[in-house]
Amino acid sequence: MALSIQEVDRVEILTLQDNYVDLVSRDNTEIVQRAMPLKDMEVKNSILAEHGFSSVVTVTGEAPRSMLFDFGFSEMGAAFNAEALSLDLSTIEVSALSHGHLDHVGGMEELMKLVNREGLELVVHPEAFRNPRYLKITEDVRVMFPSFTRERAEKAGFRLVETRDPYPLMDGSVLFLGEIPRTTDFERGMPNMFYQKDGVEIQDDIIDDTAIAANVRGKGLVVISGCAHAGIVNTVRYAKELTGIEKVYAVIGGFHLTGAEMVPAIDPTVAGLRELDPDYVVPTHCTGRRAILQMERDMPDKFIVNMAGTKLTFAA
Repeated sequence: MALSIQEVDRVEILTLQDNYVDLVSRDNTEIVQRAMPLKDMEVKNSILAEHGFSSVVTVTGEAPRSMLFDFGFSEMGAAFNAEALSLDLSTIEVSALSHGHLDHVGGMEELMKLVNREGLELVVHPEAFRNPRYLKITEDVRVMFPSFTRERAEKAGFRLVETRDPYPLMDGSVLFLGEIPRTTDFERGMPNMFYQKDGVEIQDDIIDDTAIAANVRGKGLVVISGCAHAGIVNTVRYAKELTGIEKVYAVIGGFHLTGAEMVPAIDPTVAGLRELDPDYVVPTHCTGRRAILQMERDMPDKFIVNMAGTKLTFAA
């Protein structure tokens, strides 16, 4: 039985942090609105690009409703951009986390200062708090990930909602997908990631990885991922299965196809996206240059380049 998800008239995704920025691209459209380097009509405003992802997602039905999805890498990056864009984050109603990696949680404290409200819900998979997590280069060399803990999130002012299951946000106008089934044979996460539990080393399947989705009236699903360690094809297929909605309007987010070990997954991922046939594909953050170039080449009418500071509007 499909979960109910409200139709909305539009979805706006304002990227507070992404790996790329070009403040003089001048390629605005009805869908794409770039940040401007202007302040008081002088060219003196800046937007920071970093290896991370953070966004404000606003859905409009009877009225606009906004949430935070991810928080970026550095302590100040996403908050700096929010202030450069003159955003009022006091209207944020809820927040959600795609997974517990450093490039998605780093800026939570500073963003919460701008939200300025205690007890904001943070919806998160319980395995986001795995610690320690690390890249295993050799048996003797490990690159540690900074720890992300419940205590840190609560100290920042969040009220945690931990769930493996799908969870409706903002009265069902956005759906937190929860734990995503891994069904494709080419989307295998990060094989060199590990964590420890009770002193035992375990390969990290990053089972906390998830996404959010909204349903634009007459146009279909807008699916937003953080890194898509579960696989972006798996993610979109699961969003369709949960909601019973076949049409996909837009897919945006990190698709984690960067690095030599991910090259074999690029061709089948692009093929899978073409089969899903969204109107728009917007690879961000960790998708990687090679994969992004291939998506632009193979899906030129669907492809949109994202940037830090960009607002994307998908409307009915």
